[in-house]
Amino acid sequence: MATIAVGGMQHETNTFAPSKADYAAFEAGGGWPSIQRGEPLFEAVAGANVPVQGAIEVLRARGHTLVPLTWAAASPSAHVTQHAFETIVGDLLDRLRAAGKVDGVYLDLHGAMVCEHVDDGEGEILRRVRELVGPQVPVVASLDLHANVTRQMVAQADALTIYRTYPHVDMAETGGRAATLLDRMLSEGRRPAKAFRQFDYLTGIPSQCSFIEPCKSLYGRIADIERRHRASIDFAPGFPMADFPECGMSVVAYATDAAAAQAALKEIGDAVAAAEPDFALELLTPDEAVQRAMKTGAPGTPTVLADTQDNPGAGGNGDTTGLLAALIRHRAPDAVLGLLCDAASAARAHEAGLGATTEFRLGAISGVEGHVPVVARFTVERLGDGKFTCTGPMFRGFRMALGPMALLREQQSGVRVVVASRKTQAADQEMFRHLGIEPVRQRILALKSSVHFRADFQPIAREVLVVQSPGPALADPVDFAWTRLRPGIRMRPLGPVFTPAVHRP
Repeated sequence: MATIAVGGMQHETNTFAPSKADYAAFEAGGGWPSIQRGEPLFEAVAGANVPVQGAIEVLRARGHTLVPLTWAAASPSAHVTQHAFETIVGDLLDRLRAAGKVDGVYLDLHGAMVCEHVDDGEGEILRRVRELVGPQVPVVASLDLHANVTRQMVAQADALTIYRTYPHVDMAETGGRAATLLDRMLSEGRRPAKAFRQFDYLTGIPSQCSFIEPCKSLYGRIADIERRHRASIDFAPGFPMADFPECGMSVVAYATDAAAAQAALKEIGDAVAAAEPDFALELLTPDEAVQRAMKTGAPGTPTVLADTQDNPGAGGNGDTTGLLAALIRHRAPDAVLGLLCDAASAARAHEAGLGATTEFRLGAISGVEGHVPVVARFTVERLGDGKFTCTGPMFRGFRMALGPMALLREQQSGVRVVVASRKTQAADQEMFRHLGIEPVRQRILALKSSVHFRADFQPIAREVLVVQSPGPALADPVDFAWTRLRPGIRMRPLGPVFTPAVHRP
């Protein structure tokens, strides 16, 4: 059996976000395990729905010996600092070098990492690993569905696999698919032929959900195309918040020969191109969304409001107040918003104590234009330490450590808000149950998330409304102040074309 090196680095970069990912951000993990080096990696990810765990399970089942390198992840934000990238990647390469001869490498990457000094973080990691192990050692990687797949990534890796679900319930499965391809290369002694295509339009992340059209049908076609062409195919809708030339949608295909890879690529690629008009999505203002939810939501079948533009999973800090203010303004009944990331307010709630009523200045910490804190009297209804294990389809097995948490109820409206000390998107019902909130019993659930919440919350929802409240993770890509996109790309489906030095949001 073979000796396989295993490691990775995950970061999704919104270059327009207010905060960068420094080394401390990777130490914290942001809901993911903290930085892992060597053997502790195996225990840290055991049982979790993360790609590296799926790869570990497959490779062990095939009898391979695993060499754990370095693995790290941080919450989406602005650029990864040069220090963080070089420290983490340097450690990974040092461990790979110290391992001596390996027969293959598996890397758990994201695909949308932009650093202070490198546009294409994953391409650079793959380039350095390839330089170290040489051209004969197979190197594979798994990527997030929001990967902005670059030419360098495809060139340096022998194969890439990409999540096929959004919410990402198949993260471990995708790591397992990458490991299966690596095992096949080792057993057959040959590499697959590659085919790659980038597209000329961007689409907002709320419309990329695989539960809805057009992605539902696009992903539904992949298995049939793979079977007919004996290929491995993946489609990345991309992360339309990274201002660099290779931002955007793409497809990759691998097969035993070039003709089969190209045929598979053409079939799925033509379908993605034809789906452009179907990526449009209804977006509501906070007032419109709250008023509609007050009419439709009911305990047992709540209406879910997605506060997509402050999604911590897309670079937001989880602290904007537009939707919370609208809920309070309309005195929305049986309404709860979460997670609002405000460490100072969480600490104040713990200091005040259970049952206390006092004035809070909630949110608006990161300085998003047009936002001010919600200043009102709130009652401290519940307190928590932020330590719990998620149970939903996407985050199942994730051991959260969100710092001091509090459930606050606004005195006049009765609107409640779940406050956390560390940011993570509201994508698992346990984030509310930790503070005594049973989500299905609410009338309105306002969630700081774009799509991932759907895995655990859509089954209990009467309807889901996407809210366009101010925040750094803009739902319509055309609204960003782009400067470095490749000329000619459309900034939304069927939308205006980017022209350097001309575009103004």
